[in-house]
Amino acid sequence: MQPKEPALRSTHILTCVWDFDKTLCPGYMQTPLFRAFGVDEEQFWKETNQLPALYARKGIRTPKDSVYLNHLLSYVKAGAMKGLTNSRLRELGAEIKLCDGLPDFFPGLKQYVGELGRKHNIEVVLEHYIISTGLAEMIRGTSLAPHCDGIYGCEFLEHPLPPHFTKQDELALDLPTEITQVAAMVDNTIKTRFLFEINKGSNKNPEIDVNAVVLTEDRRVPFENMIYVADGPSDVPVFSLLRKNGGKAFAVYVPESEAEFAQNDALLQAGRVHGYGPCDYSAVSFTPKWIRHALASMVERLAQERTRALAARVTRPPRHIHPENIPPVPHDTTSQGTLFHE
Repeated sequence: MQPKEPALRSTHILTCVWDFDKTLCPGYMQTPLFRAFGVDEEQFWKETNQLPALYARKGIRTPKDSVYLNHLLSYVKAGAMKGLTNSRLRELGAEIKLCDGLPDFFPGLKQYVGELGRKHNIEVVLEHYIISTGLAEMIRGTSLAPHCDGIYGCEFLEHPLPPHFTKQDELALDLPTEITQVAAMVDNTIKTRFLFEINKGSNKNPEIDVNAVVLTEDRRVPFENMIYVADGPSDVPVFSLLRKNGGKAFAVYVPESEAEFAQNDALLQAGRVHGYGPCDYSAVSFTPKWIRHALASMVERLAQERTRALAARVTRPPRHIHPENIPPVPHDTTSQGTLFHE
């Protein structure tokens, strides 16, 4: 039995998937949080970096990317960040310094892709996603959030439900509000899961489980329609996933850092990324030019694929045969009208 050919898509979706720290902001997003509570930022990260080794001595393994979450909760519990809530995190997100050219680059890029689609006579839309090991509520507080189609990051609970809550007619009165538990944790390996959610469409349709088998041609956003932009080696799992499946991987560095420049060049030389540039999204920067060029190539490929698909599926209709188009029948006078071919 011949496999069924995929239906022609009425709309094509391209995606730019972004890391956050040192990608969309030149530093770390938590800086406004530390400033607001008078916490020594350098000391906090120094302590955080020591925690995995200290816990390992006790036989406890902790993920390096997310161990800082529980350390933040330790600061809240100890009173150094007393009263820290999710709404406060979102408010502080508005104070995050974004890279040059943002947030205007996000809606501008969507408009650019739409114009490319009209030029090639196909329907194409661009979606932006942020996948970060940072705090989702702080990202939601930035001016980028309204231009994003999804934000994935670490999250906290303020009032976790108590044991046996299903047996209680009335829950206990709310205590003073502050974050108390980690609700969602993102590390650089879990990022690949979210990429599959976007790929299969389970982020838009909850009925599609991310682990479900979905035929390649039926996936909402094919990997070859994706660009992933991030700042370094910790994002290698996602870089590798996209490169393996036809997507584009682009690394960025803080323009003032020679070390980050060298790090990105090493990623390019090792074949981990397709290109790299500064985390500067202003009109004159190399990075937005590279991204626009990559998106233009994707749109051109989609237009060519549609042309080939139409040619394969649409046959020429039958035509009337006119007498002048009928070839003459040769006559053989030696065989009584019967023509023989040797």
